[in-house]
This record gives sequence, C-alpha cells and structure tokens, in this order.
Amino acid sequence: MILTLSDSIQPASLRYLERGLSTADAGGAAVAVIELNTPGGLLSSLRQMTTAITMARRPVVVYVTPSGAQAASAGFFLLMAADVAAMAPGTNAGAAHPVAGEGAELTKTMAEKVTNDAAALVRSLATQRGRSSEWAEKAVRKSLSYTEREALENKLIDVVANDRGELLKWLNGREVKRFDGRIEKLDTSAPEIVVVELSASDRLLSIIAHPNIAYLLLLLGMVGIYFELSHPGAVLPGVLGGVSILLALFALSVLPVNYVGVLLILLGIGFFVAEVKVASYGLLTVAGLTSFVLGSLMLIQSPFAALRVGLAVVLPTALAVAFVVMFLLARVLKSHRQKPITGAEGMVGEIGEAFDALAPSGKVFVHGEFWDATSRAAVAAGARVRVLGLDGKRLEVEPAEGSFPGPGKGEA
Repeated sequence: MILTLSDSIQPASLRYLERGLSTADAGGAAVAVIELNTPGGLLSSLRQMTTAITMARRPVVVYVTPSGAQAASAGFFLLMAADVAAMAPGTNAGAAHPVAGEGAELTKTMAEKVTNDAAALVRSLATQRGRSSEWAEKAVRKSLSYTEREALENKLIDVVANDRGELLKWLNGREVKRFDGRIEKLDTSAPEIVVVELSASDRLLSIIAHPNIAYLLLLLGMVGIYFELSHPGAVLPGVLGGVSILLALFALSVLPVNYVGVLLILLGIGFFVAEVKVASYGLLTVAGLTSFVLGSLMLIQSPFAALRVGLAVVLPTALAVAFVVMFLLARVLKSHRQKPITGAEGMVGEIGEAFDALAPSGKVFVHGEFWDATSRAAVAAGARVRVLGLDGKRLEVEPAEGSFPGPGKGEA
C-alpha cells in the first residue's frame, strides 16, 4: 500500500495518513510504504501522525524519495517513527529543532521546555526502533541535517534504495520489530502495488489550508460582504463573500494564525475607508497599505516559507484590495451626495406652475401631476412656484421667478 506525503505536515496530512493506514489494515497489506518529501509542519499534527504510525496494525516504511526530497523538521520524526526508515540517493533528513512561529518569540525557559520535549520524543522513537538516539537527538538540539549516507552510517535509517522496486526487494524476507516488541517477517516477493489517492475532501482541505489560498479566501470574503452591504440586493457578492469567509475560517482554524496580523489587516482596511472621507493627501492610503502588508505577512506564524503567505501574493493583493475598497466607497459617497429623484425628498426644489391662485391654498402642477398646495405668500394663477416640502399629501411652495409652460388654467 503506497501513500504519498509531499506537502507540509498539517491536518490534511494527518487525515490522509490515518485513512491510508486503515486501508492498508483492511486490505491485509504486507506493508504500507509512505513516500515522504516535506519541509516540516505543525507539531500538533506531527504528534498524532507519529502515534498513527507506531500504532498501525501493518508494518510501516517511511521512504524519503525522490532524489532531492527531504524529511526536514517534522518529517524527521516521521522517519524515526517508522518500522523501516529508508532514503533515496540525493535526499536529506534532520534539522528538527523546534522553533516559534513568525511574529512570536519563545522565552528562554519556554524554548528549553519545547526543545526538551521534542528531544525526548525523538529519543523515545529512535530507541524503540533500534536506531541511534544520540544522533537523532542531535538533529533536534543542534539542528543537524544528514545526507542519506550519513544517516545510514549513523544508524538513523535502515537502507538506501534507488527506487521503490529496489526497496521492496530489500524488504522481502526481512524481520522487523514492531513498536510493541512483536517480530514480523515481511513478504514482498510478488507485490501488488495499491496507491492510496487523496480523497476529494482531503484535496479540498489541503488546497484551502494552504496559507496563500486561506489568505485570498479571507480577503475575497471581506470584499464580497462589503460590496453586498454597500449595494444591497446584489446577492451574488454576498453569497460568494459568505462562502469564502466560512472556507477561510475553516482553513485558518487548522493553521497557526497570528491574530495581531488579522487586526493589522482590519486596521489597513479601516485606513482605506478613512481615506475616502478625510483629505489626508494620501497619508491614510500609505498607512493602510503598510498595515495591510505587515498584517498579511504576519497572518500565518510559521518558520517555514511553505507555511507562510508569500510576499509575491501579498503585494499585488494589497494594492488590489485598496483599489476595490476605495472605488466602492467613492461610489457609495457619490450616490449619497446626489439629489433624490423619487419620493418626498425628490419633490423638494422642483419648479412647477400655480394652476389656481394660491391665497394661501390651491392647485399646482409639478412633476407632471396636480397637487394640493399652500403658499405663505400670494401666488397668481399661472405663476411659477418652488416646492419647499411635503406635508402629508399637500405641498408647501413659494413663488419662483419666471413663467412655466404648464397646461394652463382649465386644462386637464
């Protein structure tokens, strides 16, 4: 049974691994081979994955492949947890010292606690698997990284294999000591290869849990909801915004989020909004862009570039969001400044004709309609009047200069 882990260690990796090992058990596989290539990942997911490997019912081989692949940081722990640890030529493993996320620093005491905890875990795994706990611990405490030959010489792995076929030939007839102490003999003489593919839900989680995708979903959701609030009834932006926000929250729930970054993003959007209403000569825009970019870079706190929002995504996105928010706000403010053309507000200021003499009440012709009206000053029939307001169904008017080409007295 072949599993492939070629991404950062995260909840999607854990789900896939657990499903793959269950499939291997249900299918009676002789061995489950995890082909690994990872820069590291989340400690919370790693611990559950090492537990899944050590508790697996079928023997587990972790194989760092292809050439150029790595089992760095969290990946090194997976390699140590396996019944059989293997590497392909041109690969490396190690550099497993725990580090704080970007935007966060560990105190000296806390750093010692985290390092000691990780060192104890890797010693336990290496000792139980019959590997060198000394060299395994150095990968944690001193961040050492080993080539495949160095790892073999220091008894951190069991074999260097050029490809999957060579690995299976080496495994055939070997006796492996399971984590519970049982000895099991492997039979891979005529292997039937079954590859465990990522399920649709695993793929979706893996895609949206990528920091760049989660970040873009969050911003798309904000812009969509803002557009819906500023243009009620558009529906589609609100629906897309709501769905995007929910997906982003799901993704961020499994990523190491720095909430200072979230606040800086919101502050940046606030500066964009203020720029439209306050004459700052561009200072608020600069402040907004600065806050937005810093918040975006700090959003995901991880020491690994693969688990952070990339600068190449942040800069164009920041400019695009600034433009969209300011454009929408300008449209809203422009519509608010326009004179109403319907309802009672739309009548104020309109010019009409006195159909009757107003002394003080009579009929006027305004907006193509006849209205009852009152005037504080006398108005002759046929004279121009200006609407001051609306009291119920009666207009309040005043005399206006000039004549008005209306229907004239007596016409319907």
